[in-house]
Amino acid sequence: MTPKIAVVIPALNERENLALLLPALREVLEDLGVTSEIVVADGGSTDGSREAAARRGARVVVQTERGYGGALLAGFAATTAPWILTMDADLSHRPVFAQELWKRRHEAEVLIASRYVPGGRADMDGLRRLLSHVLNRTYARVLALPVHDLSSGFRMYRREALEGLRPEARDFDFLEEVLVRAHAEGWRVVEVPFHYMARGSGRSHARLVKFGWALTRTLARMWRLRNSVDAADYDYRAYDGAIWLQRYWQRTRHRIVTGWVGEGPVVDVGCGSSRIIVDLAAAVGIDIRHSKLRWLRPRHARLTRASGDGLPLRDASVGTLITSEVIEHVTNAEDHLAEAARVLRPGGTLIAGTPDYGRWLWWVIEWVYGRVLPGAYAHEHVTHYTRASLAASLARHGFEVLDVRYVGGCEMIFHARRRA
Repeated sequence: MTPKIAVVIPALNERENLALLLPALREVLEDLGVTSEIVVADGGSTDGSREAAARRGARVVVQTERGYGGALLAGFAATTAPWILTMDADLSHRPVFAQELWKRRHEAEVLIASRYVPGGRADMDGLRRLLSHVLNRTYARVLALPVHDLSSGFRMYRREALEGLRPEARDFDFLEEVLVRAHAEGWRVVEVPFHYMARGSGRSHARLVKFGWALTRTLARMWRLRNSVDAADYDYRAYDGAIWLQRYWQRTRHRIVTGWVGEGPVVDVGCGSSRIIVDLAAAVGIDIRHSKLRWLRPRHARLTRASGDGLPLRDASVGTLITSEVIEHVTNAEDHLAEAARVLRPGGTLIAGTPDYGRWLWWVIEWVYGRVLPGAYAHEHVTHYTRASLAASLARHGFEVLDVRYVGGCEMIFHARRRA
């Protein structure tokens, strides 16, 4: 029978701690009333840890990749359980807290036993506490993450949130990378207050210099991810971002687009995670990316996955259609405009925004943008409209242009009406 929950425990020479941890953990799992298994991922112990774990009912797997991250990956691969709990073998994570994580599993796909939210605390010496706070605050600030304890290894994951993440880290920085990647995929993350205890016997396997270097490299790699199109909340964050130009651009676009929205039903095609769809509560958001829709789900009720060239909508069923910063990303932009014409009612409103490649300023901005943020949108711009060419295209598809406004002097937003 497939277990409902699997507990994955990385271990390296933790025989004495495992002898205490595993029986207590087994009792807690039995109290949950669901099928379970314990997987100990051994990193090459020489003190009899593997034998001790096997005697106490755990399934032992030997990791094939290095480090703490390699052990977790071996544990993940060894189970098919839909929920995976990770915890350390050193008794710093008390098994009884698994009940609290299990109880709250429907709140998120990633649950963190957190030391740094109200109600949480940690028994650590002064230096380790300082380093932990610096690490977590730096990651949260640099990556604009709403998480306080990124380095906690006591977590519960829904299996689907781990699939396809492909983390590169293999040391303790694996914890930060997995969390950032899960958040970037739009999965919900919840922190549950937790009391972290001092480890039992033995010594920590973390090495400060090696750990610090790995964390620095991972932070740089995750910064690129957070500022790329692969981050589900990329557009939403830019509205309140630290970069003034980004804020100006998002807010000006938001003001123009929402100011032109006419009668409903309203559809935002290629909505992404922008504030436009979040603030248009009655609109239908359509996007091709699962991650964007997944992130939007707690914030907007009406969402559908589809492409702009094949909308799941009836002819003449839409009052206002928004396609903002979409048509430059596709090679068949004319098909998207034709589909907009099909679903709009006669007299309906089309709001279409795209860069104006007839203006030299946009070429400069795009070049700089592509160098500063190479993973962002610039490299995806494959169809280049000018004001004249887009106006002509809209006329061919049966639209009358009512107005054109600009963001930053080079992103044009057309306000058009579907002719009868």
